This record gives sequence, C-alpha cells and structure tokens, in this order.
Amino acid sequence: MLRLVGSLDRLRGNGHASLQAYPETDFGRALEQTARLIHAEVGLEVAALDLGGWDTHFAQGGSQGLMARLLAELASGLAAFQADLGSTAAGVTLLTMSEFGRRAYENGSLGTDHGHGGCMLVLGGNIAGGAVHGLWPGLDAGNLFGPGDLAVTTDYRDVLTELCLPASGAQDQEVLFPGYRPRRVGLRG
Repeated sequence: MLRLVGSLDRLRGNGHASLQAYPETDFGRALEQTARLIHAEVGLEVAALDLGGWDTHFAQGGSQGLMARLLAELASGLAAFQADLGSTAAGVTLLTMSEFGRRAYENGSLGTDHGHGGCMLVLGGNIAGGAVHGLWPGLDAGNLFGPGDLAVTTDYRDVLTELCLPASGAQDQEVLFPGYRPRRVGLRG
C-alpha cells in the first residue's frame, strides 16, 4: 500500500491534475486516484471502489437524511470522475452495483432494509445510455416479491458478462461464470 501511495504522490506532481470537485470523502479520493491512474496510462484494467453505509434499517430519510446524503455523494463523485476523464471516458466503463436489495416500502423503523431487487448504473464509452435496460414491472403490490420487496428482473451475471467478456478478450462466456448461460441485456451501443 505504501508503494502505491508513493506512486500516486509522484503522479500528482508529474501527471494529471484534476480540476474536478470530488467529494471530500474516502470514496471521492478513491475516484480521483483512479482517474489519475487512468490518465497516467499505467495499465489499469480494473478498479473496485466501495461506498458503504447503504444498510438502512432505520431512519433512512427521503429527500434529506442518510439515503439522500449517500446518493448525493455517489452522484457528485461519479459526475466528477466522468468530467475528469474527459475524452478518456470513451475507453472506460463504470458499473455501480450492490448485493444489497431494497424493499419498495419503509419498514416500521423508517428504513428500506434487506429486499431482493436493486439497480445497477452503467456509464462510459460504447454504452447504450439514456435508457432502463431490463424489465421494470412497477411498484404495484402484485409486481413485488414477497411482502414488499422489489423483484429481481435482471441477473447481475448478465450485466457483468456483457460488460466484461469483450474487455477480457475471451470468446467463451463460460470463462466468467461456468455453468451459467447469460442473456443479452443490450448495454453496448
């Protein structure tokens, strides 16, 4: 870790200087460091970043509160990252996902704790953006799973296969998820 931090410090002095206002959080700093590595062309192929705190069992809030703060941090971080990449963004694909599903309605403690379905956001070059890919059944009670959970309509392996298989150079989808036969989602433009 120290070697990486030292390398990033050298890149800061000699490489790309971000003019973007990243969130002043661990997540914002991680996005900025990732952008710096991309601009430095050090051969970065994959980066995994974390923004924790989404386990909102209680007092989640609506347009204000914990969930709103997390969504604002995510949105401002992704916007700064995309702007920082500039023309380089055409060669970068960013995927946000979580293993944490949501309920459609608040529980008794004003949270939307462990549900089933969630969402994934994809941005970058060669992405067919501006659309919801997958089935959106709506929030009517008959379209929910169990007692109020969002239904899972797209398997995360479908999305990962569609995004990662071309980048990996592999011809056989079995290399990513052996035994699983993914369906096309239509993310690539």
